[in-house]
Amino acid sequence: MAARLKEHYKKTVAPALMKEFGYANLMAVPKLEKISVNIGLGEATQNPKLLDGAVGELGLITGQKPVITKARKSIAAFKLRAGMSIGCTVTIRGDRMYEFLDRLVNVALPRVRDFRGVSSKSFDGRGSYTLGIRDQLIFPEIDYNKVEKIKGMNICITTTAATDAEGLALLKHLGMPFRQ
Repeated sequence: MAARLKEHYKKTVAPALMKEFGYANLMAVPKLEKISVNIGLGEATQNPKLLDGAVGELGLITGQKPVITKARKSIAAFKLRAGMSIGCTVTIRGDRMYEFLDRLVNVALPRVRDFRGVSSKSFDGRGSYTLGIRDQLIFPEIDYNKVEKIKGMNICITTTAATDAEGLALLKHLGMPFRQ
């Protein structure tokens, strides 16, 4: 069974974007390419056990096994050596990506305290959007009692849009709650 958001994209979002931007071809319509979710843990240099919790939680949230990221350079001021594990990341594509975005928009973001919408200024100039989340507890998959440390994460939504205006329109149609 295809993801609910993917069906919504095919039936309503793509035709609406074609009309809005005057695309002649359906293949020219911007679409989601991938979503990268990243947790950076600088404290993992002192306490390597923190990384295991982050990997487990990121796996629960995305439904995919995270890759552990390692430091590229040594930085003496941060007591960091090249090759030390300092975070984890997941890249989601296909149906899982649509499922994740659906859960993010409809379940997780409304659970943020004092939520008024996400900023529409976080586009990179090429139609991709990045948002930072302060704690992982907004996802319903995370059990509050098993969390030892609150960890933030970066979520990068990569689209095939050529400009920020097209990327913004695509995410708006997909239900992303932008601030007015």
